[in-house]
Amino acid sequence: MNRLQRYLISNLSSLFFSIYLPLFTIASMIFLIKVSTYTAIIQLNFSEMGLLYLFTLPELFFYTLPVAFIVSTVLTLYRLSNDNELVVVFSLGLSPTHIAKIFSVPAFVLSLLLLIDFLIITPFINVTSANFLEKKKVEAKFNLAASEFGHNFGDWMLFINNSDDEKNVFKDVVLFNKAEKNEIFISAKKAEIINQNGITRLKLDDGKTYSYNDGTFKEMIFQTAYINNSITKKIKTYRSTLDYWTGEDRHDKKVRAFITNILLSLFPILSIWLILALGIVHARHQNRWIYLWLFVAVVAYYVLSVVLQQWIGFHAIWMVGISWVVLTYMLYYRLVGKRY
Repeated sequence: MNRLQRYLISNLSSLFFSIYLPLFTIASMIFLIKVSTYTAIIQLNFSEMGLLYLFTLPELFFYTLPVAFIVSTVLTLYRLSNDNELVVVFSLGLSPTHIAKIFSVPAFVLSLLLLIDFLIITPFINVTSANFLEKKKVEAKFNLAASEFGHNFGDWMLFINNSDDEKNVFKDVVLFNKAEKNEIFISAKKAEIINQNGITRLKLDDGKTYSYNDGTFKEMIFQTAYINNSITKKIKTYRSTLDYWTGEDRHDKKVRAFITNILLSLFPILSIWLILALGIVHARHQNRWIYLWLFVAVVAYYVLSVVLQQWIGFHAIWMVGISWVVLTYMLYYRLVGKRY
């Protein structure tokens, strides 16, 4: 690594973190608000909230890293231009394309990491997160408490006299189930909700069962009995990255996400000429409204990526990629290439 490369990367690193950390914090707050909405339908403690936030990190990194990289790289060159340091570099015989080669390395690495993020990491996280939420939704339907009113426990009507909500332990419980030709009445001194191998069930201790069927009345005394819930979980199985992206489950939505995320992943490496066009200026003669053009460029690329994939499908990948490189190179040549 030569001195110029070390100097540029050093300036980029310091500016990148000063931009990325506030951006990451703001994005985290937005994702935390999204996570907090789950508490309206399920009960979550602090550690479970933290786990859901960790599930959002791959998506959070995916959307914040490329924007922070483009902005920080452009501002790095813009600051060096205003300090006349790039003028010195060019006066030594180095061209802007040499700077493009230097920044293309971290841009390529970032694009590669973003591809790995959404292609490999995100599918596994999505399946794991969906299964966790499904489990909590099923458990939420069994948030029972002592009440003069009954609770629905699957096909059973459950009445509770005393409860310990923290331990999910209940005392003096009564259950009633009425089928078409069969009625079952159960009383127990103690009941407890347990989760075993992903199955939520009600454990009954020291009770009696009464059943009436076709004119026959039966009584049975038991020490321990179990009642499985009849609410099915929509548990998903993660097999492989290829199976996730080619599976029939929400196939159309996955295809749209695949195309859009490919383009967003390539944003850093496809924008090398844009970085030079906006960042390299002549301090005395050029004023480019750099923040406005940065905003327009980022929004334009993201809008093109989202909209065109809806119209032309997979063709959007090469059409947007090639068009973006050509347009940004033309902009670079007009603003920078002709001068240096």
